[in-house]
Amino acid sequence: MAKQSVKARQKKREVMAAKYADRRAALKAAGDYKALDLLPKNASPVRLKNRCQLTGRPRGYMRYFGVSRLVFRDMALQGKIPGVRKASW
Repeated sequence: MAKQSVKARQKKREVMAAKYADRRAALKAAGDYKALDLLPKNASPVRLKNRCQLTGRPRGYMRYFGVSRLVFRDMALQGKIPGVRKASW
């Protein structure tokens, strides 16, 4: 489980990136890189990291489900993800 401060920092970056998305797109289209450089660094979507929604784990992230592989496995075994079950042959 990631520290609460790391999860809060990620959430702050997501909010800031969404807030400045239109302004960044307009400045990029106009080619005004000086003004683009004056925007907050956390407003850049490049600084976002895919993290598990439940634990905040950055590695083993499954984009389709939005959780890490560990949480996915637990949820699948408990039957909390529809249509997913453990393979057996």
